[in-house]
Amino acid sequence: MNLHDFYYDLPKELIAQDPLEDRSSSRLLVMDRETGELTHDTFKNIVGYLNSGDCLVINDTKVIPARLYGVRVDTGATIEILLLTRKTDTDWECLVKPGKKARKGCRLAFGLTKDSGEGENAPLYGEIIDVLEDGNRIIRFEYDGIFEEILDKLGTMPLPPYITHQLKDQNRYQTVYAEHDGSAAAPTAGLHFTKELLQQIEDKGIRIVHVTLHVGLGTFRPVKEENILDHQMHSEFYIVTEEAAAAINETRANGGRVVCVGTTSTRTLESVAAEDGTMTASSGWTDIFIYPGYKFKVTDCLITNFHLPESTLVMLVSAFSSREKILHAYETAVQEKYRFFSFGDAMFLKK
Repeated sequence: MNLHDFYYDLPKELIAQDPLEDRSSSRLLVMDRETGELTHDTFKNIVGYLNSGDCLVINDTKVIPARLYGVRVDTGATIEILLLTRKTDTDWECLVKPGKKARKGCRLAFGLTKDSGEGENAPLYGEIIDVLEDGNRIIRFEYDGIFEEILDKLGTMPLPPYITHQLKDQNRYQTVYAEHDGSAAAPTAGLHFTKELLQQIEDKGIRIVHVTLHVGLGTFRPVKEENILDHQMHSEFYIVTEEAAAAINETRANGGRVVCVGTTSTRTLESVAAEDGTMTASSGWTDIFIYPGYKFKVTDCLITNFHLPESTLVMLVSAFSSREKILHAYETAVQEKYRFFSFGDAMFLKK
């Protein structure tokens, strides 16, 4: 399969730059995954497409304010880092810009202001203790207190590169059910849900099941290989509890559908499920790559946003139906001026 097989033309003005005031007022393109039939609706009506006895699987990861701006202690030059993966209590794998002179042993200070006196202590220091093959750095941080509280004060949300507007409210890049710190990017299909909508879903007899997958910035890494099978997926940490596994197994045994919210929930379930779709409690790292030809073991329906051309996410949704049907749906969404990507509108791929 060639990379260009997953290309579609997207006018830049359709890339959503700001979240809607009402999360659930996004548009919803409903597609029958078997026939490709399309229906236009509003996201707040998603409850009408769910059946009593289904389970809705949500990713309850929480985005951390992972972008930090600081200075090099030796030269005073400004530096930007992006926290990717926590290795220990103090050590993180990071992206560093500019990285050319950020060598091993380089010390960084964060949180100093223009008015800081010479020799005033910064609330956060870091030292580059290793340079990895892919150019990422391992940074060991030094601080007094709780790292997460310091990060809340100094860090900013790591919005995707295609969003150029400043985010007025950082919580809008967070789902209303975000719970476990660890993501460098939001599971954006979940941004459409409000607490009221989730209550309506539960009131209809639909079980809401929590899993966790900490989304890495590899989500936005472009596929560069012409043959997509040569692409190396990034790894992400996931948790499926005994309670979640039991709820999904029970839903399937009773004839209900497993409805995944987002590609992250889908990748989590498909990483853990046995060949017959049975779920067991598990945690670990997954680099599962889902593309056309993949046989889904447990996921019946998918709620998802519109994804970048030639991305692994477009490949995943193509596998869930067919490449031709998905590209036709995307072309229709472009014609109808749907909003695309993280703050954009949604699709429901139903069975």
